[in-house]
Amino acid sequence: MTVWIIVAVAALLAVPALEAESSLTGSIAGIVSNALGIPQMGASVTLFNRLDRQVARTLTDDKGIFHFESLPADLYNIRVTLASFIPAMRANISVQPGIRRILSINMAVLLSSIELVYSLPVQQGLMSDDWKWALRASLATRPILRILSADARDPLRQMRTGSSLFTHTRGVVKLSAGDATPTPTLGSQPDLGTAFALATSFLGANQLSFSGNVGYSSQSGLPAAGFRTTFSRQLGEGRTPEVAVTMRQIFQSGRAGSALVGGQPDAVPMLRTMSVGVSDRLQLTDNVLLVYGGTLESVTFLDRLNYVSPFAHLAYKLGSIGTLDLGYSSGLPPAQLFLRGSEGDSQPQLNDLALFPRVSLRDGHAHVQRAQNFELGFHKTIGSRTVSAGAYRESLSNAALTAVGADGAFTAGDLLPDLFSTASIFNSGRYHGVGYMTAVQQTFSPGWNATIAYGNSGVLETTRDTLLTDDANELRGIVHTQRRHWASTQVAGVVPGAGTRFTTSYQFMNGRALTPGHYYMTQSMYPAQGLNVHVRQPIPIFSGMPAKLEASAEVRNILAQGYQPISMASGRRLQLVHSPRALRGGLAFIF
Repeated sequence: MTVWIIVAVAALLAVPALEAESSLTGSIAGIVSNALGIPQMGASVTLFNRLDRQVARTLTDDKGIFHFESLPADLYNIRVTLASFIPAMRANISVQPGIRRILSINMAVLLSSIELVYSLPVQQGLMSDDWKWALRASLATRPILRILSADARDPLRQMRTGSSLFTHTRGVVKLSAGDATPTPTLGSQPDLGTAFALATSFLGANQLSFSGNVGYSSQSGLPAAGFRTTFSRQLGEGRTPEVAVTMRQIFQSGRAGSALVGGQPDAVPMLRTMSVGVSDRLQLTDNVLLVYGGTLESVTFLDRLNYVSPFAHLAYKLGSIGTLDLGYSSGLPPAQLFLRGSEGDSQPQLNDLALFPRVSLRDGHAHVQRAQNFELGFHKTIGSRTVSAGAYRESLSNAALTAVGADGAFTAGDLLPDLFSTASIFNSGRYHGVGYMTAVQQTFSPGWNATIAYGNSGVLETTRDTLLTDDANELRGIVHTQRRHWASTQVAGVVPGAGTRFTTSYQFMNGRALTPGHYYMTQSMYPAQGLNVHVRQPIPIFSGMPAKLEASAEVRNILAQGYQPISMASGRRLQLVHSPRALRGGLAFIF
């Protein structure tokens, strides 16, 4: 009885202070979730005043919720960052005395957004949240608290589930052009196109998206198109199953079609792909997360090729020690894992859609590059510094090499004109490789970080630079696996005021490697030989428009490193290229 009297007296004494404080200040609260509506713990939320000076900073809790209390009436800006997602920002959030602003932050690798959902009066009176939890521990009061509705117990529940049929609708339209930019390990990509994506949540936990990429290659003049429909649903225990249906097609005209069918225009083949992919995230325990899935891919090009490509990624949190990662993939690489954290690409999902399988010819038959990969990774965050390491064992079949100036060098059955450039594709056969890497990333301030990495990878190299014959098998015979050391550095940042985002990287590898280093499933560093620069610049538009405009530019392998000249017996000279030098630009309208 004495305890309850003390509680009542303390509460009565606190009433004037609470009322006085709430009458002069307001607050901002919100929930951070991903595109599927799953709350994200550990997101960094930074609050700035109208002069863009930092006022406060906090992290979201295990339910993805954050709050800033006792804020003087003013205009504030907010920024939310989380690893593997595009940062979300919102300006001019008005805080009024006695009012709490409720925000819904949706983090995505494509389109992150912050929405002002509603406002409600700041809680006043005797019962603070701390005392509510104290009373809930009492058996006498627990039954009464149970009759409260879900919305009353959790005022943010309406944001997570949505009250209407369609919510959080967002999209992007992107125009791009430039030189060809193939990514030899993952696939080939057309260099001119109109890409679009539209995503929406419906009935709360369901997510539906539709995206496409259509256009022409400026080098070959070939029309290409790809479309994808994705459906996912948030279930209990952290499960988020997803189903995606993707269709791609490119018309083989010009030099590619003529070389394959002997100049018969009626018999020009097409490259068609159709895939059905499934994936799921399963939180096995509080410390163990499993991401797994697979893709059934059908490729039609001269022959019909069908493949099943499973993958799995297991992350085990070891507390203060760090996080251990295990990865496995077979068949076509799981691009959704490789592209999820790419700092140099603002729309990785759209670029994934544009990636065609890496097709080559051997003895007149079509083959698709496939890999089997086992990985072990580790990372640990110490303050503003993240240390990571990884090792792999990989087996690659039908490895496709890019050859420049090789038209007519071999028979049509051993050389395929590249579908997206003036180069050709050569099938170098099968190889095995092992390697390791370690990296350190230092974050200096929100948006600014630097990474240095060192590793040793298995790559393809030629044992000599001359051929005694003009036989494709001789060229295939001088290509062998070599182990090469490499070092890489990357700097990424955001220019204050202008909002310019840039990523600059440089990778050095001893020797002349014909293939990039390993694409790690468990790491965020990706092989990009030479000097590479990517810039994204927001463009001011009319105020009040519910959208933003962004220009991007990218230069790959500026110094043209990794070119291997080969002299043939006939006197011809061709070059095997690891990463062709390329320039690419784009304009995105994000709404």
